[in-house]
Amino acid sequence: MTVLINNLCVVGTGLIGGSFCLALKSAGIVEDITGAGRSLETLQTAQRLDIIDTYKTDIAEAVKDADVIFVSVPLGAMQSVFEQIATGLKESGNQHAIITDAGSSKQQVQKIADEVFGQDADRFVAGHPIAGTENSGPEAAFADLYKDRRVILTPSENTNADAIALVVNLWEETGALVETMSADHHDKVLAATSHLPHLLAFGLVHCLENMDDIENIFRFAAGGFRDVTRIASSDPTMWRDICLNNQQPILEMMKRYKDELDMLYNALEAGDGEKLMEVFTHAKQTRDKFTH
Repeated sequence: MTVLINNLCVVGTGLIGGSFCLALKSAGIVEDITGAGRSLETLQTAQRLDIIDTYKTDIAEAVKDADVIFVSVPLGAMQSVFEQIATGLKESGNQHAIITDAGSSKQQVQKIADEVFGQDADRFVAGHPIAGTENSGPEAAFADLYKDRRVILTPSENTNADAIALVVNLWEETGALVETMSADHHDKVLAATSHLPHLLAFGLVHCLENMDDIENIFRFAAGGFRDVTRIASSDPTMWRDICLNNQQPILEMMKRYKDELDMLYNALEAGDGEKLMEVFTHAKQTRDKFTH
């Protein structure tokens, strides 16, 4: 089903929000896109790159005529942004706008939405695109970011069915593969597959940074190092907020990994090649099975 949106408001026009705009523009299903956010420079850049058509730094003003509002800001800013959206919708009497987001932690976002939007929270569809690069800002946005990538929606039991259907259609128009699951399940899965790997990458680079021979260490870093640490170039503010908002599931995964690392340490200290071979073989087989 082709969806035509008269006015899309995107709060946060960086990589994720900007790519969402470009994908929907490419699909020809949105008439006008209003960008909103705190940074005038970012909004001006997004307009110059034809990501958005107009912009406003006042979020409450920006959403007043919106049919759909897409929020792509750090999790730490989510409550403030939701409050400004609620103010704008109330002042304008806009009772039809559907709100969705791109936050990486869903239980906390849903809780904030329920508190801020109250009885209108049924028009909020929590979502998370499993896509991105280590780059950020509107200059990093591109229309094919979501093509053949998964987007997870975590609607609550009270979410309006028509709102869910519209958001599903929007994501499908970007080329994404849409799935739904509970917010609790999402947060556990992403803690394991995304949040922990980012913490490990940041931690490894920080560890090496504090070694004496730092210049030679990075000078002779091979492809494996670049592959493992690429995501340590991601936005620090965003990842701080993700960690704090999905704290418990991440801590549980870190404990599991710490136990695994201790096992590998003990095997190596004991010169137990058989144990190392067993772990490496099983890990290779598992990764090959799911990545091929």
